[in-house]
Amino acid sequence: MKKIFTNLLMMMFLLSVTNVIAQEKAEEAVGAQNAAASAEGAAWEKYMAVGDMHRMLAEADGDWKAEMEFWSAPGAPSEKSTASCKNEMILGGRYQQSTFEGSVMGMPFEGKGLIGYDNLKKVFINTWIDNMGTGVSYSEGTYDPKTKSITFKGDTMDPMSGKMVKTRSVYKFVDDAHHLFEMYMTYDGKEVKTMAINYTR
Repeated sequence: MKKIFTNLLMMMFLLSVTNVIAQEKAEEAVGAQNAAASAEGAAWEKYMAVGDMHRMLAEADGDWKAEMEFWSAPGAPSEKSTASCKNEMILGGRYQQSTFEGSVMGMPFEGKGLIGYDNLKKVFINTWIDNMGTGVSYSEGTYDPKTKSITFKGDTMDPMSGKMVKTRSVYKFVDDAHHLFEMYMTYDGKEVKTMAINYTR
């Protein structure tokens, strides 16, 4: 009888120890999950935060007049036209949407652009679409505080060759009422200026 009682006590002790260990492991697992969730939440908060670069873009919100100049080939005379541009920050101030309306080569012209700043890549991102094509132009750029300009580099389709060509564009914040955009494209290893836009408001 004494032996049976002793065995029961041992079993109860082992069960108690097992329960304590299981509870400790469960608490450790919950703690690890909470830490992972906290780290994930912090990462997303950092990625989605509206920062100084976004606020800089927001300063250009509003209606602008655009005087555009195009060069079809090096040394060729330029073609000029005018357009209106409306800038508006969207999605909680994370991206700036630009809407263009005007004329190019005597034809109605409409275009939409998006500029944002990627907090993780530390670069500006730019996409452009218009009614003179069916593709999407994409570029990434960095800001130079000394020149108050963003230099974008990317690729776009050249309809004449049917191939993608390298592009470089510079968006300069001259002052609060005057911005300048210049675009260059590379053909056969040589960069040429293809467009300039003077913005005023």
